[in-house]
Amino acid sequence: MNVCVVGAGAIGGWMAVKLALAGHAVSVLARGATLLAVQQNGMQLVSGGETLNAVVTASANATNLDTPDLLIIAVKAPGLRDAALSVKSLIGPHTLVLTAMNGVPWWFFDRADRPLNGTRLATIDATGDINASIPAGNVIGCVVHAACSVDAPGVIRHKMGQRLIIGEPGGGLSARLAALHDALAAAGFEPETSDDIQRDVWFKLWGNMTMNPVSAITGATTDKILDDPLVREFCSNVMREAQAIGNTIGIPIAQTPDERHAITRKIGAMKTSMLQDVEANKGIELDALVAAVAEIGQKVGVATPYTDAMLGLTRLMARGRGLY
Repeated sequence: MNVCVVGAGAIGGWMAVKLALAGHAVSVLARGATLLAVQQNGMQLVSGGETLNAVVTASANATNLDTPDLLIIAVKAPGLRDAALSVKSLIGPHTLVLTAMNGVPWWFFDRADRPLNGTRLATIDATGDINASIPAGNVIGCVVHAACSVDAPGVIRHKMGQRLIIGEPGGGLSARLAALHDALAAAGFEPETSDDIQRDVWFKLWGNMTMNPVSAITGATTDKILDDPLVREFCSNVMREAQAIGNTIGIPIAQTPDERHAITRKIGAMKTSMLQDVEANKGIELDALVAAVAEIGQKVGVATPYTDAMLGLTRLMARGRGLY
């Protein structure tokens, strides 16, 4: 395939290198130090004690790149609108647009068999530019279960996990989904096809929509958050609100917050991605992870006082640092 990756950071870079090493022609849309590094040295992936080198084309301008068969959008949510506008010209009639991002995506309510079908969330796509730039029929949703970081521009470190859950936003399975699954598997990922990708998005969100903001506010790793009974119960109350919303929109979660906390605890002293962004003075993904949940709650009549409190506190902290 001809593959283009938008967002050559931790996850996008990891995917770019593995796909390039599998024999695909890979390009990245990049800027600044990342653009220069990839143009000069290609991309490197540090994984399992070895460093893998891949030849990857890089450009700051989408018009310099060919129309890809697969366009992977792996930017952080605050940069999604600009990314969507920049790649509009790259999307051909048969281009698959794989959204490898955290939080609630703009296509979340593209399900005719569920409440709020066709709803566009102001917290995700206030101007409508994202939806207008990326045709709904080209999108394949993706939930990433992997941990990666950026050692230096163009140098990615893979820490754990190879799992990618992919699915059609409209539900069900398809031939193009099966073909993408096979291509990802051949590149060394552990892909799974889902007939309900919204369920997978919501379940992952349910687990990280509390740890991320609370860690960003407090500077604490996940083990310390869970060790404090008051903070842990606050997180549980936010999760119960999200469960109530999920029940209303047709995505129930059978797990209890304590059961999910037990899974998080097994990871150990994890520094969340939002905390890493705060420490790096980068914009945070607060809207996709928290504000969107509160907005959905308003639309379906589910009160979210704990979610609102977490949103307000995190937003205030981030605005004070110029990160939101």
